[in-house]
Amino acid sequence: MRALIQRVSSGSVSINGKTEGEIGRGIVILLGITHDDTPKDAEYLADKCVNLRIFEDSEGKMNLSTLETKGDVLIISQFTLYGDASRGRRPSYTDAARPETAIPLYEKFITEVRKTGLKTETGRFGAEMLVDIKNNGPVTLLVES
Repeated sequence: MRALIQRVSSGSVSINGKTEGEIGRGIVILLGITHDDTPKDAEYLADKCVNLRIFEDSEGKMNLSTLETKGDVLIISQFTLYGDASRGRRPSYTDAARPETAIPLYEKFITEVRKTGLKTETGRFGAEMLVDIKNNGPVTLLVES
């Protein structure tokens, strides 16, 4: 399981021109799931994401987590995180899990983040989405289970 985490001043996701989710200061998580991921991967990665110390403290050092700052979270499914562009010009997505595997793990990840009490918004799995990310810093990290 892969999470591309971006620290944001705000973020939103729209489907067919309708806003599905919107957050203020916090993180946007683009989540990719592969074939051998398990619920334990979702638990581990959700905990890792909300506890990463990527927000500045009073001294300007990145010492605070989303959980500590009570930031918002926007989670978007992103199968292209498992795209392989090493050969040719057309990426292969064979490493991305099929929906019957990915959807329950995506939902498990969302549940784990929501257990923290943080405001958590999501996109819709498999939908064509327009994601607006106002990356703050910029701070972007790739974390894997």
